[in-house]
Amino acid sequence: MRKTIILACCCLMAMNSFAQQALGQRPRVKSPIVNADGTVTFNFYDPTAQQVSVTGDFEEIRSKTLPMTRGDNGVWTVTTPVLQPELYSYSLSVDGQRFIDPANSYVNRDISTLSNIFIVTKDKGDKGHLYQVNNVPHGTLSRVWYDSPTLGQQRRMTIYLPAAYDGKQRFPVMYLLHGHGGDETAWGDLGRTSQIMDNLIAEGKAMPMIVVMPNGNPTCNAAPGWWHEGMYTPDGNAFRDRGAKASMEESFMDIVDFVDSHYLTIAKREARAVTGLSMGGGHTFGISLLYPEKFDYYGLQSAAARMQTGNKAFEEQLERLFASKPRLYWIAIGKDDFLMQMNTQLRQYLDDKNYRYEYYENDGGHIWRNWRIYLTMFAQRLFK
Repeated sequence: MRKTIILACCCLMAMNSFAQQALGQRPRVKSPIVNADGTVTFNFYDPTAQQVSVTGDFEEIRSKTLPMTRGDNGVWTVTTPVLQPELYSYSLSVDGQRFIDPANSYVNRDISTLSNIFIVTKDKGDKGHLYQVNNVPHGTLSRVWYDSPTLGQQRRMTIYLPAAYDGKQRFPVMYLLHGHGGDETAWGDLGRTSQIMDNLIAEGKAMPMIVVMPNGNPTCNAAPGWWHEGMYTPDGNAFRDRGAKASMEESFMDIVDFVDSHYLTIAKREARAVTGLSMGGGHTFGISLLYPEKFDYYGLQSAAARMQTGNKAFEEQLERLFASKPRLYWIAIGKDDFLMQMNTQLRQYLDDKNYRYEYYENDGGHIWRNWRIYLTMFAQRLFK
C-alpha cells in the first residue's frame, strides 16, 4: 500500500514537472499589447535574431510591415500608429522566416495559412466591439453532420442558434456560404459570425435567426482533419480531380431540407436568406437561378458571379427570378476587388433589364475585413 502511495506521488510530481516545464517554455513577453490610445505594441524575445518585423492587415500602414528594434534584454519591440477599431491579423518575420507570435495564443487558419489576431475597440458600437465577445446573451455554435442524397455523402456544416432558441419558437434562417479554399469553419472563425450575430441581436439591430454555414466543396465532406481523408494540407483544390455527383447549387436543397426537418424553422420563402463571399457569392448567384421561389433575400459579397449573356436558358432563369420579386437582391464589393469587373458586368445586365437590386461599394479588396462588414449590413436587413 505504501509503495502504491509513493508511486502515485511520483506520478503527480512528474505531471507537475511537465506542466511547469510547459509554463517555463512560454514567452516571457506579452504581445500584442493594445494601448489605451489605439496603438498596439508587439514584443518578441530572440537575442540571436538579426532582423525581425511584424506584418499585418494594417490599413493605416502603407507597407503593412513594421521593422522591430532589439533591446539589450533581447526583446524586439515596435508600436504601431493609432489603429482604427477592427479585428486584425498579423505574423512575424524572423530573419526572413514567417512565424506566428509565440506570445499570442489567438490564431486563425485561412486555407493553409495561420495568423495571429487581436481586436482594437474604442467605443460600444464600433467594429472592434461588434467582433469581440461581449456580456450579452450568447447563441450556440455547433458542428453538425447531415446526409446529402444528391452528393451521396455524409457532410458537415456549422449552425448558429440564437440565444432565444428554446425549442418552442420558430426562427428564420440565413444560409452563409464561404469562398474558395474555405470550409464550414471559415465564417465562424474568420468571419466572427457568432460574435456579430450575438451583438446585433442583443442591440436589437438584427432579428434572432438561425445561421447555417455549410461546406461548399462538393468533393470534400468537411474541413481538413474532420473527415476520413485525414490531416491533409488544405490548398483550396483538394480532391477536385475526383469530380462530384452534383454541384453545390444542385445539392443545396439537401441542406435546406435537413435544417427544416431538424430545427424549428419558418419553412417559407419570406423566412429564408442566402449570402456568400467570392465562390460562395457565385453559389448564391446560382442558387438564386435554380430556386428563385425558395429564398426571399440574396446577398452577393465579392461574388464570382459568371454571366452567360446570350444563353437563352440563363436569361430566362434571371427573368423568372426577378419576376418572383425577391425582397432583397444585394450586391456588395470593394473598389479594389479583383472580381469588380465581373460584378460590373452583372450590374450592367440587371440595369439593362430594369431588374431591381441594391448595391454597396466600399474601399478595399478581396478581404475578410470587408466580408465581416457585408455580413453585418446584410443581417440587419433581413426578416423585418
